Amino acid sequence: MAVAGESLSPQASDGSGRTSLAVKAAVVQYKGAPFVFEDLELDVRLRPDEVLVKVVAAGVCQTDVHVRDQALPVPLPAVLGHEGAGIVERVGDAVTTVAPGDHVVMSYQSCGHCRPCLSGNPAYCAVSFPANFGGSRLDGTNALHRSESAGGEEIHGHFFGQSSFATHSLATERNVVKVDPDVPMELLAPLGCGLQTGAGAILNSLKVPAGASVVVMGTGTVGLAAVMAAKVAGASPIIAVDIVAERLELAAELGATHTVNVKEEDVAARIAEITDGGADYVLEITARPEMLTLAVDALAPLGTAALIGGAPAGARAEVDMNALLGGRKVRGVAQGDSIPQLFVPQLIDLYKAGRFPFDRLVTPYAFDQINEAVADTRAGAVIKPVLRVGA
Repeated sequence: MAVAGESLSPQASDGSGRTSLAVKAAVVQYKGAPFVFEDLELDVRLRPDEVLVKVVAAGVCQTDVHVRDQALPVPLPAVLGHEGAGIVERVGDAVTTVAPGDHVVMSYQSCGHCRPCLSGNPAYCAVSFPANFGGSRLDGTNALHRSESAGGEEIHGHFFGQSSFATHSLATERNVVKVDPDVPMELLAPLGCGLQTGAGAILNSLKVPAGASVVVMGTGTVGLAAVMAAKVAGASPIIAVDIVAERLELAAELGATHTVNVKEEDVAARIAEITDGGADYVLEITARPEMLTLAVDALAPLGTAALIGGAPAGARAEVDMNALLGGRKVRGVAQGDSIPQLFVPQLIDLYKAGRFPFDRLVTPYAFDQINEAVADTRAGAVIKPVLRVGA
């Protein structure tokens, strides 16, 4: 049998007729549990559209933590991870856009057949939730399991079509993006979710024009990506809002023209002062209901509030209905309305040109430091931890 980190022989088998690969994975066993490393087996009888990726790096996102804590109902035990980057080892018979040896970033999953997908809006796929959070392929099958000697129990995988907290990932052609091999993968990994979400909200979803006023509520990975993208778009003023002074300082270095510390200032009054009455665009990333209320209240007539943060299931926010009569709009944003195969390379080009310095957000961790990385994320000690999974 192949071992973790080795290429798979075409005939590698676990002895039961099932072609498989031994992988090391970080598993969440139950609600709130720490990540525990296990030696699992990955069924690699590739379907025509599937891609086997040797994972080199994987970003840790708040969504992984929300799932661990079951704020989002992903079945457990599971292998999470949805900001993976690695090297293609094998591809299914129908795959044409990537080949063994290619460096890839993995992103979200979509079906490719529903109306949103066919209209160029895969982030709003009709089966987005089961495809990304169902813990299996859409047909209910799963490629991850414990060895027969350990009971053969199925472990839920295919999280965002990748489950990249593992030495190997089984993705599909739809959610892998071929990338420049000259850029380190520990930098590229977060492009598949957090960075494309924040930057895409500005450049794709809202199409912010030059000279428009932008408020970014929350300066984590998504918020700081939005700040950088707003600078690229030529927005002004760009107002960053947070409670952490150090993050606001970084936001100013990355493009924010003004910063507002919620602990120290009246946010609504300060935004009104800076924008002369109201902002053209407000991005709400904190997922706190009161902040969405504030976002709408901070809009100028005809302004747009974009909800980006993932709130717990059933969360509701109050909105002044009369404010909407001034042409103000509220919309949700998923994945920055990004088509990853098009948008991720654009962000890499901006990075190379010095216009999207997202490397300043990344802190690397060894794979076995995953629980430390999660703790540091929760504590606000780091912005974007990235696990070095393999060489």
